[in-house]
Amino acid sequence: MRRVVLLGSTGSIGTQAIDVITRNPDRFEVTAIAAGGSDVRTLAQQALSLGVEQVGVADPGAESALRDELARQADGARLPEVLAGPDAATALAGRGDDVVLNGITGSIGLRPTLAALEVGSVLALANKESLIVGGPLVTAAASPGQIVPVDSEHSAIAQCLRSGAATEVRRLVLTASGGPFLGRDRASLHDVTPEQALAHPNFAMGRVVTTNSATLVNKGLEVIEAHLLFDVPFERIEVVVHPQQLIHSMVEFVDGSTIAQAGPPRMLVPIALGLSWPERLADVDAPIDWTQAQSWQFLPLDDDAFPAVSLARRAGASGSTYPAVFNAANEECVEAFHDRRIRFTEIVETVRRVVDEHEAPSGQLSVDAVLAAERWARHRARAILGA
Repeated sequence: MRRVVLLGSTGSIGTQAIDVITRNPDRFEVTAIAAGGSDVRTLAQQALSLGVEQVGVADPGAESALRDELARQADGARLPEVLAGPDAATALAGRGDDVVLNGITGSIGLRPTLAALEVGSVLALANKESLIVGGPLVTAAASPGQIVPVDSEHSAIAQCLRSGAATEVRRLVLTASGGPFLGRDRASLHDVTPEQALAHPNFAMGRVVTTNSATLVNKGLEVIEAHLLFDVPFERIEVVVHPQQLIHSMVEFVDGSTIAQAGPPRMLVPIALGLSWPERLADVDAPIDWTQAQSWQFLPLDDDAFPAVSLARRAGASGSTYPAVFNAANEECVEAFHDRRIRFTEIVETVRRVVDEHEAPSGQLSVDAVLAAERWARHRARAILGA
């Protein structure tokens, strides 16, 4: 029985994790959950149905409403302890339970990530930003095998790497859907609208993530993440476009063989593996139906139309606070695009300007230095955009 803390429990990753856990009651016990506070009704329902010991809410203004919801829904059940404020998730991550699933969105997940690693919990990491912006802080804090990736691409790579030794790996191959603008050249992207950018052919997630899939910033972030997770140089990490999203990523070995992980374009299997690694749970998702005729495509990445991946490689290779600056500047530009203050192609152009202007701090990297660099990047991006 693994004791689990769920951070971001009301989001997409969190709700799917609860689905996996409730279908395997003999394997998992949820001890604590946390969320931002925008949906206290769901958070209270989750806390009571799971019987958690503690529930956290990041927004201190939502504490009263959460307590009211817990009391209203309790029906005689024991009420959990409530933690409120920006440090609530960090406190829960540091409880020392077996697994912490970090499904928080954004770099605010960095402190919870470090807290979970510090106490020795297995970190099921869906919060890619904490690894990207924290970089060496996170990798230095982690013991071998302590971080289990939950992103579908990195979960796929982790599964494929079980086929050989690290010295036998030639390169990692990340697959990308290509987003809603697959096949379009740079000139044709100049006037695309926010609505078009959110019309992803295969999924709908939050505004930032879905827009990042349209610009391929998301894939650039995943390249940095793969480098940090698997200690593979950037020049040995490739991106290939695979519109069907059935192969989630691949590993090429030195003998010329390639191992690919395939499955439906859903997150249930990566989430389940994050909770149960290295074991597999039965019947997590429906497999691909191999009796049906189907065609899979693989296309080269168009770096001219989608320069975000090459820019992310440069930021990642520069290290220090450059990935944090890349990520923060992009978030500001995505908001500006959806406010119709800039064009689609100006998102990555502006991020490039901010990265080019950044000067990393001297000395040893710290959480405070990372957060200061993020604040600078947001301020500089806003200044460039005239906000």
